[in-house]
Amino acid sequence: MFSQEEILLYPQGASEGNFCPEAEVAHGVEWITFVSQARMYMFPASSQCGKGTSVLICPGGGYGGLAAEKEGVEIARWFNSIGVTAFVLYYRMPFGYHQVPLKDAKTAMEIIRENAKQWKLNKNRIGVIGFSAGGHLAATLGTHFDKYNKPFFMALIYPVTSFRPAFFPGGTCKNLLGENPSEEWINFYSNELYITKQTPPTFLVHALNDDVVESVHSQAFADALKIKKVKHKLILYNQGGHGFGMRPQNVDADNWPSAFKEWLMDGKFI
Repeated sequence: MFSQEEILLYPQGASEGNFCPEAEVAHGVEWITFVSQARMYMFPASSQCGKGTSVLICPGGGYGGLAAEKEGVEIARWFNSIGVTAFVLYYRMPFGYHQVPLKDAKTAMEIIRENAKQWKLNKNRIGVIGFSAGGHLAATLGTHFDKYNKPFFMALIYPVTSFRPAFFPGGTCKNLLGENPSEEWINFYSNELYITKQTPPTFLVHALNDDVVESVHSQAFADALKIKKVKHKLILYNQGGHGFGMRPQNVDADNWPSAFKEWLMDGKFI
């Protein structure tokens, strides 16, 4: 993977400094912890789709690490296969600085937009996809954007979408907001509360037998999109569990990449 171009989000160092308690650790290629250097890796499509669409990928990991291969590199390769240039985001782990992952996602979007012409991309056609806690980050970006970093579309794959107690957000909420978060911040990161008519078109996938992040997260988000008349598609599969990425398990959730490609084509996103 490291033949890909590495793009530092803050070449001069982030304004927060390095608050990470330990040095970054790579557990093979699959799992990375203590991410403190915000960066992204560019995977250019060898045959870029004519619309110039690109995508920012947010791997999951409960805001405690990054599933960099299964929910990053493998997803980027798939996007390349359909003519989409992809950027895998290594957002910083929060360690008490809950604003940091969202800042990193916004900064990454802005860097892609600023360099779109040089990279032969369309600056107005940059989507975002996220998995699990990365789905929470993508959903936060898609509901708390400004004009410089609004995603063109969102794809939320077995995402955490809400930190409200009824959703049992568990470790993801704790890792982002700490032990005793205020109601203000719980609500801020409960993204279904911030959906408006301006929310980007959204594709959601969840397995009904997910015992880590319950499917109510995707269902509630889709319900709010429907109320605001935002274009969306929710697919609930019977089998798949949690964290399947694009790796086949011989279950119905294996079908989501083809359904997603169809949605992208139908919506003229690619």
